[in-house]
Amino acid sequence: MPRRPLVRSVRTRQFAINAVLAVLFGCSSTDTTGSVYAPPTESERDPQRAHALTEEAATWITKDPEEAERLLREALTADLYHGPAHNNLGVLHLQHDKLYEAAHEFEWARKLLPGHPDPRLNLALVLERAGRPSEALDSYNAALEIAPEHVPTMQGLARLLVRTGREDPRLEGLFETIALRGENESWRQWARQQMSRR
Repeated sequence: MPRRPLVRSVRTRQFAINAVLAVLFGCSSTDTTGSVYAPPTESERDPQRAHALTEEAATWITKDPEEAERLLREALTADLYHGPAHNNLGVLHLQHDKLYEAAHEFEWARKLLPGHPDPRLNLALVLERAGRPSEALDSYNAALEIAPEHVPTMQGLARLLVRTGREDPRLEGLFETIALRGENESWRQWARQQMSRR
């Protein structure tokens, strides 16, 4: 079986996030992990700076996670409602097995990026790692509702269904798609093997 799908960081240039989202989704200002995000007033927010810092942090995520985290926290200080910064901070937490902190950041990102599957995929990966397959399944399904052709989510969902022995009418179609469009040869080969066993 191929490795778990990699958590997916979000590049901010993919989004035009409107400041109104924060008001619409009513995100809490207190992080129950011990740190407090101080909600800025509208005049204190700096979305352009948050965008630039998140972009810079994305270049450091694999090379220097500490520097990436510093930049992401600075981005959230500039604009608490910058969804990609929350998602990418969650990625860093997940890489260090800080599951609660990762889930918290992915929840923020999910609310702030309603049309993007990556925070939902990442949350599913956290839930799987935490031994909560039913909730992980729900999160994979939520990601596919937003982006039905999102191959990384299809891979994660198919792997979870196989691993837990769950039958799902979509499974054959998932295998077919992964066999053709999987992110790498390992995933494509895994899907072909699963199809041959059915």
